[in-house]
Amino acid sequence: MSTFIIAEAGVNHNGDLGLARDLIDAAKEAGADAVKFQTFDADALVRVDAPKAGYQIRATGAEEGQHEMLRRLQIGAEGHRHLLAHCRHRGIEFMSTPFDLGSLAFLVEELGLERLKISSGEITNGPVLLAAAGYGRPMILSTGMATMREIGDALAVIAFGLVNPDGEPSEKALADIADSDEGAAALRDKVTILQCTTDYPTAPGDANLNAMATLSDTFGVPAGFSDHTEGTAVPIAAAALGARIIEKHLTLDRKMPGPDHAASIEPEAFAKMVAAIRVVEQALGDGVKRPTPAEEANRKIARRSLVATRPVAKGEAFTPDT
Repeated sequence: MSTFIIAEAGVNHNGDLGLARDLIDAAKEAGADAVKFQTFDADALVRVDAPKAGYQIRATGAEEGQHEMLRRLQIGAEGHRHLLAHCRHRGIEFMSTPFDLGSLAFLVEELGLERLKISSGEITNGPVLLAAAGYGRPMILSTGMATMREIGDALAVIAFGLVNPDGEPSEKALADIADSDEGAAALRDKVTILQCTTDYPTAPGDANLNAMATLSDTFGVPAGFSDHTEGTAVPIAAAALGARIIEKHLTLDRKMPGPDHAASIEPEAFAKMVAAIRVVEQALGDGVKRPTPAEEANRKIARRSLVATRPVAKGEAFTPDT
C-alpha cells in the first residue's frame, strides 16, 4: 500500500501568500501527496502575554511574544480559498490543521476539506476532537507529548463523535464506546495515528519509530509518523517499518526567519526523500516467500547439478563414488 506523504508547509510561508503558493508548487514537484498548512485565529488561540516555546525563541528571538508571532503568521479566509484553488490547479491535496472550533468549521463547511489533521497540541482538546469526528471525515491524529492513556482517551472521544455525531458525551458513554465493536470499527475505518515527538528538531534517539507498532497494536488503527528530525533518514526508516502516513516539514530555505524553518528540509531533499520512500515501498513486497520470476532463470545456473564422473549403466544405482 502506498505511503501517503504530507509536505508540512505549516507556517513556513511567513504570512506571505506568494511564498505559500511557492511551497505548494515545491511540494507538488517533490512528489508529495498533500501539502498542509495551519488554520488558526491568534486571538482565539493564545493570550496576549503567552510565552514562546524554547525552540521558537531559538529560531525567532524573544523580543515578541507568542501572540504577536502568530498574528504575523495566520492566513485569512480569502488566503485559504486562494491556496485551495492553487492546490486544485496543481493537482495536490490541500490540507490544514485547525486549532479552534471556528477554524475547524471553516475548513470543513466552507472549504470542504475531506481529510482532517489534528495536531499533537489538541490531543487533549475534547471539544475540537468531538466536533472533528462529528463531520465523519477521515482523521489523522498526531500523538506528540501524549501518554498512552491520553491517546486512548482522545480516541474514545473521536469514536463517540464518529458513531454518535449528535449525541451528548458522558464519562460512561465514552467508556462504553471505547469498549464496543462499533467504536473500534469506526476508528479502524476513519483514523490514523502518528507517532510524533514534539521537539524541533527532534534527536534521532527520541524519534521512537517502534512506537508506531505499539500504537497500531494497542488501538487497532493504522499508524504513521510525523517527523521533526533533521535530514531524511528517519522518515525513510519509518516507511520501511510500514508507516501508512509520513509527514515532514518543507521549507524553501532553512535559513529563513520563522519558528519552523530550521527543523524543515528544502525541496531537493524532500524530493529525494519521496523517491527513497517509493523505493522502500517496492522493496517491502507482499511478505510471501517464493522465488521471483527473475530468480527462476538463475536456478539452473546457481544450484548444484548431479553429474556422473564415469559411465553409468542403465539401472545402476548412483553412489557418492559414481
